Amino acid sequence: MMDAFASNWFTETCPLFPGQRFSLQVQEVLYSGRSDHQDILVFQSKTYGRVLVLDGVIQCTERDEFAYQEMMAHLPLTSHPLPEDVLIVGGGDGGVLREVVKHPEVKRVTLCEIDKEVTRVAKLHLPWMTTAIDHDKVTVVNAEGSTFLREKQHSYDVIITDGSDPIGPAKSLFEENYYELLKQALKPGGLICQQTESPWLFPHLLRNLGTICRQIYPEVRLAVASMPTYPCGEMGYLLCSLHTKPLNEPQRVLTEVQQQEMGLRFYTPEMHKAVFTLPSFAHKVKW
Repeated sequence: MMDAFASNWFTETCPLFPGQRFSLQVQEVLYSGRSDHQDILVFQSKTYGRVLVLDGVIQCTERDEFAYQEMMAHLPLTSHPLPEDVLIVGGGDGGVLREVVKHPEVKRVTLCEIDKEVTRVAKLHLPWMTTAIDHDKVTVVNAEGSTFLREKQHSYDVIITDGSDPIGPAKSLFEENYYELLKQALKPGGLICQQTESPWLFPHLLRNLGTICRQIYPEVRLAVASMPTYPCGEMGYLLCSLHTKPLNEPQRVLTEVQQQEMGLRFYTPEMHKAVFTLPSFAHKVKW
């Protein structure tokens, strides 16, 4: 892992996007270790605060993590009329969970994270991320996502897959069988949300997921929003629903008062609509 450091800079180099690198200046390494599943690194950067890295790939930074967490949580939750039961697959750092419990409609949340060490390290070094881990609405299960879903039938209103890149422990979360398992675990009218990387770097992934999901779900949409420390500075969000209402229009519109009470800094109802407007090269997948 330490090979990624040179002259006090951390450099992310990933085989999924060859020919480019992203670097952050390091002030202090706070944690470096290996779990049963992956390398885990936390460091204090000069300009982005604390940074969590898994297997050499940046997962979140203190400065911009809220953008990703809010979109992953509030896009699907406001697209459902009454999201009482929610499952988060992955997301052991607690960021998406923190946003999900802000919705009073949500009664029960299950966090299914394969690597309990990620949560332990996040609690120690990223405490603002893990504020909801011990919430009375929350149940934490340490299991592989596909295995956990095989035992679930019509259990959830919303399922959010907050996995890492489609390599290593998260590879199975991008395969056709996984989307079938998600469907069987949804209640009638339920929906899913999954991160789908940048359309600039992963057009093949988007085409593949689009083809798979349109065969399973009646409503499939892709949203894209800015995310400074992710590859190409943006992130794709795939939403699929068992109902036919357009996902680019929120079913529940958060008022300005609600947005303030939730402490939102990125998601708004206006943003919800805007992020589904895609550039023509990405729209050719027929989202």
